[in-house]
Amino acid sequence: MGVHDVVKNIAWLGHDGFLIKADGKVIVIDPFQVRECEPADILLVTHEHYDHCSPEDVRKIQKASTVIVTEADSAKKLSGDVRVVRPGDKLTVSGIPIEVVPAYNTNKEFHPKQNGWLGFILTVNGVRIYHAGDTDLIPEMENFQADIAMLPVSGTYVMTAEEAVEAAKVIKPKLVIPMHYGAIVGSADDARRFSDALTGICEVVML
Repeated sequence: MGVHDVVKNIAWLGHDGFLIKADGKVIVIDPFQVRECEPADILLVTHEHYDHCSPEDVRKIQKASTVIVTEADSAKKLSGDVRVVRPGDKLTVSGIPIEVVPAYNTNKEFHPKQNGWLGFILTVNGVRIYHAGDTDLIPEMENFQADIAMLPVSGTYVMTAEEAVEAAKVIKPKLVIPMHYGAIVGSADDARRFSDALTGICEVVML
């Protein structure tokens, strides 16, 4: 499948939350203030901040068989089949390969590198999807291989739209989806600035 076929099966849940359908599985990342969402087979949580690790939202979409992949801080707040990972780890859950990558701030203190908080690169239907989590533009991105990249654009706690443009240029995905706006910080204007700046460089899909 191509990236456009995969994107058709991705839904933005708001903020950093996404639902991905692939290979008969439902994958949910960072659900927060979710109104409607199918039960998840795989649930990925990037870090413990309330707008990413929301036990209330997790309970809404968690089944007995749901596998949760997260870091140690978030794991303490969640129950069920919780698998604790660190940046650099690789695992396969329900046939879906998942690579765990770092997510941290370089010029602010909200997401320290030493916390070991997460981004994820998952492979679905042969397409590599990178969910950046809450991060700045970090050197490790030069080694990330992704067909689709979900990048934060709001500034304040994460990259600004302009910094996210630079991240997209480094990662070189075929398609990029802006996130981390419209809920707590950031607006659709940030996403539009990001999209406009990548015209002719990388395809941008605003969900």
